[in-house]
Amino acid sequence: MGYDVDKVSQREELDAVIRVCRVCRLGMADKDVPYVVPMSFGYDGSFIFFHCALEGRKLDVLRRNPRVCVEFDILDAMIESDRGCGWGMRYRSVLVFGTAAIVEDTREKIRGLDVLLAQYSPGKYTYPPKMLERTAVVRVAVESMTGRKRR
Repeated sequence: MGYDVDKVSQREELDAVIRVCRVCRLGMADKDVPYVVPMSFGYDGSFIFFHCALEGRKLDVLRRNPRVCVEFDILDAMIESDRGCGWGMRYRSVLVFGTAAIVEDTREKIRGLDVLLAQYSPGKYTYPPKMLERTAVVRVAVESMTGRKRR
């Protein structure tokens, strides 16, 4: 039984997976315990942006250790079989490694929210000042990425 899993290293192909993905998983290290949360996100080619509440475990963990791994995947098709070991998935996936920072500057916070919303819908948006005050924006600087796909 062989798997047709290929490494993906072309930046254009990696970016394409991220751009069509709808949910990613943000992986962090909470001391010696893995901590992974599904997130909506925005991607501009250099940074991944998230938004969240101003308080909570995620921000506490990121303040202690800003090193993160972000996982993106697209499930293209189910591979069915009459044998249990024959089942599988056609997929594309990307892992991004980087460093997270909590955005403090209001203009950068707005830019991050604009990138996040553009991931899901084109348009121009406004942000009431009260909403900006109670929203945290996290920016992950993309340091490296790798991908896999199964045909």
